[in-house]
Amino acid sequence: MDQSNRYADLSLREEDLIAGGKHILVAYQMKPKAGHGYLEAAAHFAAESSTGTNVEVSTTDDFTKGVDALVYHIDETTEDMRIAYPLDLFDRNVIDGRLMIVSFLTCAIGNNQGMGDIEHAKMIDFHVPDRAIQLFDGPAKDISDLWRILGRPIQNGGYISGTIIKPKLGLRPEPFAAAAYQFWLGGDFIKNDEPQGNQVFCPLKKVLPMVYDSLKRAQDETGQAKLFSMNITADDHYEMLARADFALETFGSDADKLAFLVDGFVGGPGMITTARRQYPSQYLHYHRAGHGMITSPSAKRGYTAFVLAKLSRLQGASGIHVGTMGYGKMEGEGDDRNIAYMIERDEAQGPIYFQKWFGMKPTTPIISGGMNALRLPGFFENLGHGNVINTAGGGSYGHIDSPAAGAISLRQSYECWIAGADPIEWAKEHKEFARAFESFPKDADSIFPGWREKLGVHK
Repeated sequence: MDQSNRYADLSLREEDLIAGGKHILVAYQMKPKAGHGYLEAAAHFAAESSTGTNVEVSTTDDFTKGVDALVYHIDETTEDMRIAYPLDLFDRNVIDGRLMIVSFLTCAIGNNQGMGDIEHAKMIDFHVPDRAIQLFDGPAKDISDLWRILGRPIQNGGYISGTIIKPKLGLRPEPFAAAAYQFWLGGDFIKNDEPQGNQVFCPLKKVLPMVYDSLKRAQDETGQAKLFSMNITADDHYEMLARADFALETFGSDADKLAFLVDGFVGGPGMITTARRQYPSQYLHYHRAGHGMITSPSAKRGYTAFVLAKLSRLQGASGIHVGTMGYGKMEGEGDDRNIAYMIERDEAQGPIYFQKWFGMKPTTPIISGGMNALRLPGFFENLGHGNVINTAGGGSYGHIDSPAAGAISLRQSYECWIAGADPIEWAKEHKEFARAFESFPKDADSIFPGWREKLGVHK
């Protein structure tokens, strides 16, 4: 059934829709199955995303038609389909009238992802008007709060050197806490890896007090504040609260140095919102484990990594992993920097839409996945700044001297880039950075050919 007369209006102008502020606009890469017209399939997609189905129904009235999703732009050659969703279409909280990400996703990537006349449809960008920005939680804490704890300026406070305890699983409480202490002697921030929690060989209630003791001892020895991001991910709301409450009690007067990590992709928006609303005084660390199943360029359905990051800011994530933009071990490209710009700035250009955030707090780009001191200068040059959290697991624990030396090498790498110095020359005056060349010789050969002769390394 062709529903384009109702669910498409190609006379609508995007700039007018944005100026009107009454719609969330969504851009997809959509291809209909063979034998289906593009506009017909697009209109069916919009119908299934909002008020319609595949047949006429007797319960539709004129008011219902007022909240129809409308296709307002198509380009079959580029598979560009854009839909305007009226704000009134989306579910609101009973308790406070706010918008919900689950409702947006239910409409925008709900049943339409399995429609028989659609070959594929992937969300690549969306635009949120001012009124909708007001109705999402947004972050309660941001990187400026961490800079303040670390004694840094709260504007452009710079690079936060972090790590993930390695191996990601298999350590008992004592070696886990010892590994944390070793890194904190040189670095700022440690996070649980995404599978770490309450394994039988490393019970949370035994290991966390040991980790806090390591943090206090490292603070005493270095005279510097330290930060820990603890995984509170769980299937059950009450289990999340139990983990978080135990952690806050354990850290006591140092509770402001405790972040809560949530596996937001596998756990879903409800898990992020639970953490954001129950613990607004804690930095909310969004781990996106599993996202590649739909965000990978090879995936033709779902949404992109850019969309995921933008959603995380609306939900209230203080920081989200954004990959390494092609500079680490994970899939990614240098142009992924637009992900970082969208979540950290008050306005930014996305793949399709220019988004203003109207003062909503920023979400920190968290850089993780195969990074070390040798890869960082190129990463910073590509991004244009170093106001990020970097969790380098192998880049710290793989350093030839110690995890602390690995952490120091990361900081020295950032300082090298800030100074605009030649890394080889910088290494001659900075031991830990120099030893990173010997720690990661494959990267050194690739990024800095001839380094052995220049640094006098003969092995």
